Amino acid sequence: MIGVLTHHWAKTGKVAEAHALLDGNGLAQSRFSGFVSRQTLDSLSDATKITTIVVWESNEIYDAWRASPERTVAMAGADELWAKPPESERFTVVG
Repeated sequence: MIGVLTHHWAKTGKVAEAHALLDGNGLAQSRFSGFVSRQTLDSLSDATKITTIVVWESNEIYDAWRASPERTVAMAGADELWAKPPESERFTVVG
């Protein structure tokens, strides 16, 4: 299994919209084969920073999600919400 940690920085005044978009993306992910779990974290030091941790069965499944039409639909308009590009990193789940 892999975990994908992604930091998103919403534009000022767009945090609620960014949360709604990410929640919709999470719902779409949960319907995709190979999805395991997802958590959303709000930064205590930066009100515009939203971090997600998503666990997938494998890198290949996550790559398939990234290339899927479902993701394209779920993330439509995201670029209008971000103050800077999201940063993402993959990890091996060890426990």
